[in-house]
Amino acid sequence: MPKIVDPEGRRAEVADALFRLAVREGLHRVSLRTVAAEAGLNVGSVRHYFEGQAELMRFAMRTVIDRVSVRLARKVEALGDASGLSADERREKRVELLAELLPLDETRRAEVTVFLEFVHAARTDPGLADLASESARGTRALVRRILAALDPDEAEVLRLTALLDGLSLNGVLYPELWPADEVLAVLRNHLEALDQT
Repeated sequence: MPKIVDPEGRRAEVADALFRLAVREGLHRVSLRTVAAEAGLNVGSVRHYFEGQAELMRFAMRTVIDRVSVRLARKVEALGDASGLSADERREKRVELLAELLPLDETRRAEVTVFLEFVHAARTDPGLADLASESARGTRALVRRILAALDPDEAEVLRLTALLDGLSLNGVLYPELWPADEVLAVLRNHLEALDQT
């Protein structure tokens, strides 16, 4: 009897293999062959689920965006009505939500690393540019929504978005100089300063 394979599950396994390769060796080393080897599959199996390299890359980038989005949506839902929280508690909830975008643990470090690899590739690959732009718009919208109660001007939305980008980049490139607790402290200090203006 032939083995029954869940197509979406297999596609997710292949994406995870791509992520591991991208974290370990960089996106430039990713090919259908290397991803297949990392996933423990033959190339024909990978081609069964993806027509080629471009489709695999788009699927993987979409996967990382969706995983972070789903996690953020769950956190927002779990937060519920924040109107009864103190100012300090509301600030901590903002920190908690924005921290999902930062490389603070192994999972988020891998996601940010892979995402940075994709954004770099999207600079010259029109097949990924729309996803990179979608993600940038999504981050800005999230920051705007989180800061809404503070009635920020657009300059502050851009400033906090740029701070998140910088913390992410430095946290991935220089983890020994930017450990998770310091990255979180910078974010927390920035939000505290906003609360006081």
